[in-house]
Parts: sequence; C-alpha cells; structure tokens
Amino acid sequence: MGLLDELRTRVLVADGAMGTLLYLNGIDRCFEELNLTRPEQVRQIHQAYLGAGAEVIQTNTYAANDHKLKRYNLEYELEAINRAGARLARSAAEGTSAYVLGTIGGIRSTKPGEVTLGEIKRSNERQIESLLGEGVDGLLLETFYDPEELRATLALARQKTDLPIVAQVSTQDSGFLQDGSTLTEMFAILEGLGADVVGLNCRLGPFHMTRYLKQVPLPKHAFLSAYPNAGLPEYNEGRLRYRSGADYFGRSALELRGEGVRLIGGCCGTTPEHVAAMVEAVKGAAPITEKITERSTDTDPVPFGRIEVREKAEELSGSEDGPPAEIPFHTAAAAKDHSVIVELDPPRTLRTEGFFKGVQALKEAGIDALTMADNSLASPRIANESLASVVKEKYGVKPLVHVACRDRNMIGLQSHLMGLAASGINQMIAITGDPSKVGDVPGATSVYDYNSFDLIKLCKQFNEGRLPSGRSLGLRANFSVGAAFDPNGRHLDKSVQRLEKKIAAGADYFMTQPVYDERRIEELYHATKHLKQQIFIGVMPLISAQNAAFLHNEVPGIRLTDEILERMQRHEHDKEAAMQEGMAISRSLIDAILEYFGGVYIMTPFLRYEQSAELTRYVHEAAAKRALSKSRLVQ
Repeated sequence: MGLLDELRTRVLVADGAMGTLLYLNGIDRCFEELNLTRPEQVRQIHQAYLGAGAEVIQTNTYAANDHKLKRYNLEYELEAINRAGARLARSAAEGTSAYVLGTIGGIRSTKPGEVTLGEIKRSNERQIESLLGEGVDGLLLETFYDPEELRATLALARQKTDLPIVAQVSTQDSGFLQDGSTLTEMFAILEGLGADVVGLNCRLGPFHMTRYLKQVPLPKHAFLSAYPNAGLPEYNEGRLRYRSGADYFGRSALELRGEGVRLIGGCCGTTPEHVAAMVEAVKGAAPITEKITERSTDTDPVPFGRIEVREKAEELSGSEDGPPAEIPFHTAAAAKDHSVIVELDPPRTLRTEGFFKGVQALKEAGIDALTMADNSLASPRIANESLASVVKEKYGVKPLVHVACRDRNMIGLQSHLMGLAASGINQMIAITGDPSKVGDVPGATSVYDYNSFDLIKLCKQFNEGRLPSGRSLGLRANFSVGAAFDPNGRHLDKSVQRLEKKIAAGADYFMTQPVYDERRIEELYHATKHLKQQIFIGVMPLISAQNAAFLHNEVPGIRLTDEILERMQRHEHDKEAAMQEGMAISRSLIDAILEYFGGVYIMTPFLRYEQSAELTRYVHEAAAKRALSKSRLVQ
C-alpha cells in the first residue's frame, strides 16, 4: 500500500520542524549542510519524530537550492547535500512503515522579481533529480509564497516523476495568496497540474490555518494537508522562540481533520512532543469525506564617552520657532489618582471613518491618551504618526505613538523622531517590534539596527538636543518615552530586571501586555513598588472561547488562567454571552488593578471601541467609588 492509498482511508500525521530543533541546539547557519557535516545529528531528529509516531517524514533539504546555498558558498554541493539528505531520512525510516518525502522549499519570498523563473527552474531540476535518485517515496513542495513559482515547480516535478507530490502554499492576509487568488482557486490549479495533496504550511498557527480552511471545499481528486507553525514566534534577546503547547496542537489536529485535512504535520517551532500529541488526538479518527464551507466574517484575533553638543544649551532651548511646550504625559498622569490609556490600532485600509468614530467615542468616555501601534504584528497599516496629528488637532485627544525598530534603520529612526518632534507629537512608546516573518509581508527585512533600549536612549538624546553623531538638532525635543513590560513570564524577577534596565536607559513609564490573573497583579505591585515610574496594566476584553484559546496558546507574552479559560469555554456556542463574560472578566481585573496601580491600559479588540469606551467609564466610576470610600474612612 502506498501513501495515497493510505490517505484514502485514514488521517496520517507527518513530522515537524527540522530547523527548530537544530536552532535550539545552537546551530544558526546552513541547516542543510549538516547532511554532510553532521549526519548523525540530522538522523537523530528524524528518529525522534518517528519515535513520536510520525508516519511521514521529510528530508532536510528545504533550502538546499542554488539561490540559498550561495549565501554559504555551497551551491556546488547542491546535489551532494540533497542526496545525503534523502539517504539520511531513508536510513532513519528503515524498519518502519513511514514514508519519506523529498522536500523542496520556495525560493522567492514576497519579492517576485528577486530571482528569475529560469534560475528557479534550473535549481529545482537539480534538486528534484537528486532526491528522486535516492529513492524517496514522493516530493513535498512547501512554503511557496509566489503562486507562479509553485506552479512552475510543480509542473517540472510532475514531468520528472509519477510519485505522489504534496504542494503547499503559504498565505498572505486573510487567506489570500500573493497574486490575490484564493486558496480555493489555487488548490484547483495545483490539482490540475498534478498535485496529489494540496495544502498550507508555515506562517500561520493552527487557529488561522483552520479558519482559512473552513472556506475551502474538499478538492475533487487530491487530498488536503496542513503543517501549521507553533503559533507566532517571540523575539527575545536575539532569538526566536515558539511556545504553543503540545496539548493545544493535539486539539488543533482534530479541528484540522474536521476541515478535511488528511495529512497533518508541523512547521516552524514544532517538535516531537507536538507530533506525539497530534498522533494521539487523531488515532482512529476517520477522514472527513464531505464538508460545508463557510465565509468568515470575524476579524483576526488578537489581539527595545560622550560627544559634546556644539551649540550651547541656551541656544537650543531659546528658539521661538520650536514646538510649543507641552506637559509630558507621564508627568500629567502621575499627578492624578488614576489614568486610562486606550489602544486603537490604525486601519489596515484607507477607510478611516470607523477609526475616527472610535476616537470620538473614547474621548467622550474620558480617556487620558490614545495609543496607536506601529504596524502591529508586522502587518502594514496607516502610519500612526499621520493619524496622531489628526487625533491631536481635530479631536483634542493626546496621542501616544508606538515606534518600532523593526522597520527602520538608524537613519530612518532618527529621521522619524525628528518628524514626530517637528509635528508636536511628543508622546511615544519605544518597542523593538514583532519580527517581519509573522506578518503579511514575511519576505520583508527586519532591520533591528536598534532595539528598544537603544531607541529609548536615542529619544533622550533628542531631549538633550543632539543626534548620536553629536550633531546639534538646533532645538531640544520634548519626548515622554514609554516602554513595554511583559509581566506574564515565569520569572517575574527577570522581567523586572529588564524593566529596570529600560529605566536606566531613560524610560518614563511602562505599559504591559494584557494580564488575566488577579494574583499576578498583586505580585506585580510588590515586585515593582520600589520604582517611581508609573506602570499601566494591560486589559484586553475577551470576545469568545476561541479568541481566549488563541491568545493563550499562540500569542507571545499573553497567558490566561485555567479559571478564565473555563469561564469563556462555558459560552463556546453563545457569542453574546461570551462577550459579556469577557467584559465581566475585564471589570474584575480593573478592580484588582485599581487596588494597586493608578494606570489602566485598555486594548481595543478588533476595533470594538464601544467595549473600550464602556471599560473606560467603568475605570472612572470604580476609581470614584474607591476615593469616596477612602474619604469616609478618613472622616
């Protein structure tokens, strides 16, 4: 019985990421070269996945193409690396019933012109022939962002072999491909070109992958596959880390099977533990033969030796042409018993009516400042500095703009800060920024010339009227600099130490990720009460059980308690009740925050500004009641 015969009758589980395990073992160069230089290490990873129950494994040849091997001067070893990779996988699978797929990865990212189709075909032909020459059971074409490249590669592969071919794409936003086609359209084209299995891999965690597949009918003849990432990666101290748990992946495997997927594996961040959980989850589960597709109407969840200044200080601060003096946000907030910041993300499109309606509603609710992310989750949005000018001038609301290091080099960041200062936008949040690979343009370069610490120092240099080069700015800037604080990690003491380093760099105040644990709020107070900088504790209303599970399992820096997960799960099938439960949870968290902190940071879920406005009013009411209660106690 062959691979396709097996897929006709049952769901098969494939292996997970190769690069993740090598990366965790300290290897950070060409993973495919290890087929020649450290073959036993590669074989051991294959064996670990087989031991976890994987019935399909792939060769360690994803980037063993001419274009990517050139980065390491290994292009002349292309055939040897691919042949060695196939032999290693075959030897690991010897004595088992597992199938070995020869892996060919996409070369183009989101820049179609960066490599010509002729170059791709020449490289892929060498790779295909090398893999087939070592007796693989089929081919796996994976992580193709450019549909033209995948079509050409699939057609070439089909000319070379009658063995099974798995063709997998990686989507852009909302399940559309780079050329604007839908998954349904692309899968039909791939099937017509001879693909035996069509599917998705990489970029997406299981939540979004399942969501997009809900809109896809079962192929006429081919089978469906899905190899999700282990959620979104977290960029921490120079390394990418994934954290979706194995149990979550097991449940997700069942959901993917429910969408008709028959070949389920893992991509970036997945490990043998994830595979073992998927094997256990789908054991004995028959494949889906019919399904009803649906149109998705939900919004994506979810939710761092002194050079002298040539001009004198008096000359820097004395010009009448500079921006008007403004009380820094952190100074104004510290003078009040409580303050409310609300985050409202800039729109993804040029339609701004809903955004500005939200601004007006939040102003009427009494927010102290509106914060706007800088292309959050590495996806393009309207520039926040442009919206900030309108928010300030037309609506009279204080804007706090995020500034991310990801998208700008040192020149660009300095220019950007000069533009903000010249526009009178003086309140900002310094962040490193999510890596570009998690967003809508994963082929974009994450710059990271600076991190958040560097950016905070840069802002303080601007406040001294100078650039890092020592050149005078002519005027002093007046930046109030906020910074991010992740309070949800296992080691709170280390998180506080990182916060203290940001204070040493010049941070004036902090905003946290959402906190969903009242005990953690108290712990935060005791861990930070020695600091004078104000901390705004994050609150983000949950809107559904699915939203809660996604945030808990796939979004870096967010953890929910078992109690809150269970409360949301009770309303899995009642959207209105789930939303009300989410608001009740938020109000309880706000009560706990006001017990210890004067700052509340509300994150608006999916532009539902009415919820943020309601919670803002609740903050003011709850704070007033607390003040009245204290006053009576004093009397």
